[in-house]
Amino acid sequence: MRAARGRRTTTGLALEGLSRAVSEWVGTSWAFALAVVVVLAWGLTGPLFGFSDTWQLVINTGTTIVTFLMVFLIQRAQNKDARAIHLKLNEIVAALHGASNRLVNVEDLTEDEVRLLHRHYAQLVALASENGSLTESHSVEEAAARHALKTRPGARPAKRAS
Repeated sequence: MRAARGRRTTTGLALEGLSRAVSEWVGTSWAFALAVVVVLAWGLTGPLFGFSDTWQLVINTGTTIVTFLMVFLIQRAQNKDARAIHLKLNEIVAALHGASNRLVNVEDLTEDEVRLLHRHYAQLVALASENGSLTESHSVEEAAARHALKTRPGARPAKRAS
């Protein structure tokens, strides 16, 4: 819903505001209380309408419509939260010395690329477990370099602090 690159339409902004407000409200105790009151009112009117098919259709239709709309609100909220979390993690990865920058925007990689990265980090775990500590290295590259130094002929083991 972008009119031009970087600019949002009035309709898009209005829908965003409405969906944010509705999402926040339906997560309150008052929204739950209203839902309970609606179900109780429907249940109590059952004898009045003879528990007819129409009476049952009213609650079925209402709950179907609410569920349909809520799916989109929940997905929107999850997308926004996930995007914010990814941005925060990207900032941490980019700021930490020794962290692998290949993890910035890792969520945009294909499933095969993520599997490949997982295999690389599994190597890190394997190398660290050979050394007796899972906290020795910060990246696959660093772990591989340290491991190569430790295992080459004539290498002396690193001194450990007591």
